[in-house]
Amino acid sequence: MANTVSENIRKLRIKKGISQDRLSKDADLALNTVVKIETGENPNPTVDTLEKIAKAFGVPVAELFK
Repeated sequence: MANTVSENIRKLRIKKGISQDRLSKDADLALNTVVKIETGENPNPTVDTLEKIAKAFGVPVAELFK
């Protein structure tokens, strides 16, 4: 499942046309956190982190798992 979340975050970010740096700023996260999630280096991001990313994208958290 973590792989799906990582892939979905990357796909959504690219679809929205924003960089990892922009996403990290919009979500109030460290750039390193975003990079590690997208690459699968951090396979278990916290719920809080996922909520911040979803909010930055303007989508429900469930969208990250589809």
